[in-house]
Amino acid sequence: MNINDTRSKLKNIIDGVIIEGATDNCTATRNILCSSFSTSTTVKRDFESKSISKKEQVEFLRKYASENALLIGQAPSESQFLARGGEAKVYFEEETKSVIKINDGIYYATWLEFFNSIVIHNLLFPNTAYTFLGFIEIEDDFFAVLKQPFVTAGDVVDLSDVKKLLAYNGFENTLRKGLPTNNYYNKELGLILEDIHDENVIVNSNTLFFIDTVFYTAFQEQ
Repeated sequence: MNINDTRSKLKNIIDGVIIEGATDNCTATRNILCSSFSTSTTVKRDFESKSISKKEQVEFLRKYASENALLIGQAPSESQFLARGGEAKVYFEEETKSVIKINDGIYYATWLEFFNSIVIHNLLFPNTAYTFLGFIEIEDDFFAVLKQPFVTAGDVVDLSDVKKLLAYNGFENTLRKGLPTNNYYNKELGLILEDIHDENVIVNSNTLFFIDTVFYTAFQEQ
């Protein structure tokens, strides 16, 4: 996929355009949310005010999941547990050499923003693409269940290599008080990428693997 094609697809995601021809559960869920809820370009700034919309989306997704066999009855065994991150519990699936992430979407103001972020990740980083398995409810809390290839580190990641790769896709490292941060911004698309540090990017055989990304489809003033 050439860079212009990638940027065109990114713009469509950000603009809330329905992605035609995709059959995976993640894109299908994102599309159905887009057909009923608008994609906000101020969601980062108006995070708290979106809480009602997020609750409405949970009810919408419960019904959608029930009608499309996307409700998961049981979480992985605790013997498979690997780690707890900021928004997900992570489990190891030995037979597929994958990780299962049970994600509460806490970093996102709405579930549409969550699925936009996952679709963007899969577009930009296909070597660690997520497979959306469905939803699970645990003690009345609502979670998305995702599968991702398990990657081990072969060397220490050089963040300058990360910066170069992201620059190729139009993302500039943002500065705070003149110093670089772990955040990036694509001014052309109005797309924020947060928290890219050496635990969220792994290098193996001279290849970078982005394993945790948080995208916001939101314009911000720089």
